[in-house]
Amino acid sequence: MSAADGPVETVLARYAQAVRDKDVDAFAALYAEDVRVFDMWGAWSLHGIEAWRDMAGSWFDSLGDEQVVVTWSALQASVADALAIGHATLTYTAVSAAGQTLRTLDNRITLALRRQAGEWEIFHEHTSAPIAHETLQAILTRDGA
Repeated sequence: MSAADGPVETVLARYAQAVRDKDVDAFAALYAEDVRVFDMWGAWSLHGIEAWRDMAGSWFDSLGDEQVVVTWSALQASVADALAIGHATLTYTAVSAAGQTLRTLDNRITLALRRQAGEWEIFHEHTSAPIAHETLQAILTRDGA
């Protein structure tokens, strides 16, 4: 099974749609009840779907009338029975109500999925960006690597 037709690609497509629609329920439905997220924004880690749902609600509310378009590149994934793991670079592009690009950033992501009752769910997510040694600032634009 290639990454292009596997569960990680499918989950990423659903993730992108939920983010674009600012649909907290669709977003949370991608995750396991016991999800553990090592997010790069604000908190060291989040545990449990309610904490992750709260984060998504705050994020989506902060966008006002903007939308965020999520795309990915360099996806690699492996599937074994009821487990799948994948990693990719996600690009988040904020778009105004008028369709203008406002800002963009890149984010590295690793997802661990398990199949429960025939559905794939994310039970672990880890996001990151490299840190510049000189400034200790996150590098949020991929350099093509």
